[in-house]
Amino acid sequence: MADKTFRVALSGDFKKADGSPTYPDFDLAPLRAAPGVEVAFLEPSNPIRAEQLEDFDALILLAHRFGPESVPKSGRLGVVARFGVGYDTVDTEACTNAGIALVITPDGVRRPVAVSILTLMLALAGKVMVKDRLTRQAAAGYARRSDHMGVGLVGRTFGSLGIGNIGAEVFRLLKPFDMKFIAHDPYADKKVAADLGIELVGLEDVFRRADVLSVSVPLSPETHHIVNAERLGLMKPTAYLINTSRGPVVDQKALTKVLQDGLIAGAGLDVLEQEPPDPDDPILTLDNVLLAPHALCWTDQCFAGNGAADVAAVLEFQHGRVPRGVVNRNVLESAGWKKRLARLGEIFGS
Repeated sequence: MADKTFRVALSGDFKKADGSPTYPDFDLAPLRAAPGVEVAFLEPSNPIRAEQLEDFDALILLAHRFGPESVPKSGRLGVVARFGVGYDTVDTEACTNAGIALVITPDGVRRPVAVSILTLMLALAGKVMVKDRLTRQAAAGYARRSDHMGVGLVGRTFGSLGIGNIGAEVFRLLKPFDMKFIAHDPYADKKVAADLGIELVGLEDVFRRADVLSVSVPLSPETHHIVNAERLGLMKPTAYLINTSRGPVVDQKALTKVLQDGLIAGAGLDVLEQEPPDPDDPILTLDNVLLAPHALCWTDQCFAGNGAADVAAVLEFQHGRVPRGVVNRNVLESAGWKKRLARLGEIFGS
């Protein structure tokens, strides 16, 4: 830090092979224009190697993994700012042990992912996929349109696993739909639930009662396969399952069997257990599931928002302030973090 330069690395996947930006809506101008800041792109490496980060103060991370082998020995790196809210590609314990704050961007994804959930719900209830196919069959398809009646949503029950950042936003957007709201979340803010008119229920109850059940939980050992064969068996035969969180929270083999047997009406999945899936994965052949390649929320606004949040977090750190969105909050009490933050505050603080 003797040169009074604050160096920010961007993982190599932010650039294409030809050197052009992977996501042009990520505006780096505010970062490049900030006094004392130097920005550099890493060479592509997955996972990121420690030696790549020895001379950097912060890393903005797209999809490459950050594990124990990524922690530089210099002790200079203080922030890993993940582009999005999922952080299963980052070893949180390794970050904490090294005094590195892991930051995510809840503000950037809240509305785009919530809109994705609504998109899947409306497409499933309106049977958009089959009606598109019928239309392309001209007269023969039109003749069979009465066989594919959609499902009205007024008075139906929308359930959610999780009412955190994204889950709560979904309920806000659903207000005009006149649906009943239930959710299961052991960490729920009861005031938020009450304000949104959400009835908090047990885990099995949310599966039993929901006409549309959306999964909005992070992937963890506790949530891995939280949607399993037993719980899927509790759902109504007319119900729909939606997952936009992480693929492994759903036992995909169990879900495939339920869909094949018609035990639920359908599913909308933006995530799969294996991404990309094997070409012969049976879920790809089903006509009662809508699929997206873990990209349904990818819009210009989503990527601009994620980028702006990461830039803001990095600049807060540069000026010796705790950024928003820190996941491993206990790191803020560590001696290494406090020392690093204090030094930055002396150099760049205002």
